[in-house]
Amino acid sequence: MPIETSTAYDEIISFIAAGITPKSLIAFQPSEEAKERVADLIFREKNSLLTAPEKAELDQYMMLEHLLRLAKARAHQHLIAA
Repeated sequence: MPIETSTAYDEIISFIAAGITPKSLIAFQPSEEAKERVADLIFREKNSLLTAPEKAELDQYMMLEHLLRLAKARAHQHLIAA
């Protein structure tokens, strides 16, 4: 059975699977669709309207966003050192 994932999660996985460089990592941005979905989830969370699956989706995205920020910072360091 395939694992159900969000659009933002799928985009990040596809980006990583395609092969990345420090420059492409720094330039990576989620699609407008993914940004809108996350903004909606955040709005719904602030207004106590999230379902349990939506909360899990938002938590998953926030973890991935944190990892991407850390990876982008490290990519900057690699470019400066090169």
